[in-house]
Amino acid sequence: MDKMNHSSAEAEVETIEPLRYLSKGEAAAIETELLKDYRFGQQQLIEIWGQACALAITKAYPLSSLSKKQPTVLVICGPDQNGSIGLVCARHLRIFEYEPTIYHPKRSSQSLHQDFTVQCEKMDIPFLSYLPTEVQLINDAYNLVIDAMLGPEADISNIKEPYSGILGTLKQVKIPIASVDVPSGWDEEEATQDGIHPEVLISLTAPKKCAACFSGKHYLAGRFLPYDIQKKYELNLPDFPGTDTLIEL
Repeated sequence: MDKMNHSSAEAEVETIEPLRYLSKGEAAAIETELLKDYRFGQQQLIEIWGQACALAITKAYPLSSLSKKQPTVLVICGPDQNGSIGLVCARHLRIFEYEPTIYHPKRSSQSLHQDFTVQCEKMDIPFLSYLPTEVQLINDAYNLVIDAMLGPEADISNIKEPYSGILGTLKQVKIPIASVDVPSGWDEEEATQDGIHPEVLISLTAPKKCAACFSGKHYLAGRFLPYDIQKKYELNLPDFPGTDTLIEL
């Protein structure tokens, strides 16, 4: 009898709730709550996310694994928040002894964005004045591309130059692409065949709905969410290992 009871107890394993994939509205609501109710600063959040992205790159592409002699990385930044996160990511990659180069075709007029740009310039990170249209030049010069271009803020039904042209180039590159939060050209709610096809996706805070069908290497970055928010939105975040600020899903 005791043996049977023991077996029954083992069978009743605690159910683990699945990770929540956020809609566009939910992701925006969480960010608003962090800024207004929890008094996080915009710069603080971008710094947390950007550093976590850089750490994810070091996990996915350690220096020792890079095929080229120099640890070169091309970081493509857009004009909105994803672009700012890309700038922070580039700065931390420089500290981690990678050699980032930034392509930032339309710089934002926001003072915060400008601050992140100056920080990169002060770290002697080069900025490209144009992106080569000859794809082989990109393949030859860099180990990988970090896509911090459009992200969740973009209206993918109306992507204008220079970003539509950059998307066309990125679809042709042979080196790996790692996308920040939402791959450029993807709808936040669902994946699209018109976007790029990254090898790595780095989700911020919690993965977005479009990530549910992503089949590459997927990281969740940014271990900072207050428990009340996690509970309120039923995020069911995984247990991060040790003191790591990111986890591979």
